[in-house]
Amino acid sequence: MTTQVGAAVAEALAEAHRSEWAAVLAATVRVTRDLDLAEECTQDAFAKALQSWQADGIPARPGAWLTTVARNRAVDLLRRESTLRRVLPSLVVPESVPGPEELPDRYAIDDDRLRLIFTCCHPALAKDAQVALTLRLLCGLSTAEVARAFLVSEQTMATRVSRAKKKIATARIPYRVPGVGELPARVGAVLEVLHLLFTTGHTTPIGAQLVRQDLVDSAIGLTRLVGQLLPGRDEVAGLLALMLLIDARRDTRFDADGRFVALPDQDRTRWDRPKIAEATELLATSLRRRPTRYAVEAAIAAVHAEAPTWAATDWTEIVGLYDVLRRLWPSPVVELNRAVAVGMRDGAAAGLAALDPLLAEPALATYGYLSAARGDFLRRLERWPEALSAYAEALALTDNEVEREFLNGRLAEVRANLGE
Repeated sequence: MTTQVGAAVAEALAEAHRSEWAAVLAATVRVTRDLDLAEECTQDAFAKALQSWQADGIPARPGAWLTTVARNRAVDLLRRESTLRRVLPSLVVPESVPGPEELPDRYAIDDDRLRLIFTCCHPALAKDAQVALTLRLLCGLSTAEVARAFLVSEQTMATRVSRAKKKIATARIPYRVPGVGELPARVGAVLEVLHLLFTTGHTTPIGAQLVRQDLVDSAIGLTRLVGQLLPGRDEVAGLLALMLLIDARRDTRFDADGRFVALPDQDRTRWDRPKIAEATELLATSLRRRPTRYAVEAAIAAVHAEAPTWAATDWTEIVGLYDVLRRLWPSPVVELNRAVAVGMRDGAAAGLAALDPLLAEPALATYGYLSAARGDFLRRLERWPEALSAYAEALALTDNEVEREFLNGRLAEVRANLGE
């Protein structure tokens, strides 16, 4: 029985960490006005839950329990150290005395997670630090997971996050949703955060699960909130459309045994058509004016959504859209995806030739998808020894267990053709 209770508590705590971390931390920041202290108190609350829930049972509302414990811990620490008055101005602007540029009441969305995003995305911080810090604090992602999303080392990311926290404290950056006049300078970083939050949830870099649906749902929900703050902004509509088009495939990414199903093999009749319809309408609106990066990415996803089969995919259109995207958002990952699309349009040899220049790209040196793409083209060309090497390299660079299982299947296929 003790073992069963322990397992149930561990499962409940893991679920609470996935779904409640951001809310608990964001609510605690309102007490501490200090990010490091709020994170420490939130971690303490989760540690206390491990013992308390085993003794007293799992509470009906785990998030509320954790928030109460974290906030009480924060109050105790602040009282003990007599620092409440000293730190009070650090992160908060009193909501009862709004500034001249505060949002009108109809836009005053009381969401602590949104406040936390805008605090971390303050223009005083470097853009990469804004995104990294928000992923770390809002989602409770490990430093290793955030580093993987940025294609940098864990040590580099740890330093980046630490410096960002210090800058927020020393610059006395306020903890609030900014006023109308400040929003244009902040929205770009916020959308980048939400995009990375979504992609990290859609394909988790590390662990036994391929998808963290809590992160995906949080990203979509927060993007809708930003859309309420900024109605009519094309980049927000484009990002929401992109998320909805990709998430529409969620039920077809795994088979009955939980194994990964690649896009060519997914059952398109099971894609979420209402979600696709909403995204298509958003996309049509955002494309009427100047195209944004997110709208072009959504347009690529829409081409896939409109194709009745993988064979019917309009790869010429997709390559053309990637040509637009590479001008709007130059990125090694965009070049990789474009090269794959070229291979689908013009054949495996052409795709391989388009990938080859990327082998010298430092940002992709540890990016397993480059090796996996090369392995796929080499497999299709029946260049078995080279395919074996490429897939083995992809496997070595992949930490997600579901993706590793898929790559092992590819390796087994290649080895069979080599007679091993």
